[in-house]
Amino acid sequence: MIKRHYESAIIINASIEEDQIEAVISRAEELIKVNGGEILETDKWGRKRLAYTVDKTKSGYYVIFRFTAPSDLISKLERMYQLDEYILRYLTIVLDKFALAYIEKSKVQKQQEKEQSEPAPEPLVQENTVKVD
Repeated sequence: MIKRHYESAIIINASIEEDQIEAVISRAEELIKVNGGEILETDKWGRKRLAYTVDKTKSGYYVIFRFTAPSDLISKLERMYQLDEYILRYLTIVLDKFALAYIEKSKVQKQQEKEQSEPAPEPLVQENTVKVD
């Protein structure tokens, strides 16, 4: 079976404890791994305010998974999302070659910006000055 690249974004209810949020994330990751998928990246955005209230909730914990998997995994994954009481919203998309190229380009750009913003290390050699009278 052909494996494709996917991106799945979920919004978890932010009013629950941190360990419960981590449990929801690990359940999703485990389901992907058990069903033949490979997680490439898990991007945790953290708690953010929602644009509108969802189930009387004003904030959510955003998580993005990028993974490769067979196409039959997606229905199982989204079924798990529907049944989990802490997941408010979810969206899973197939990443085409242009999206993959853009993601790779942005990673390289962030790495370059990070390297440029770091201060240069201090030289280890000390200059000796001799005072001549």
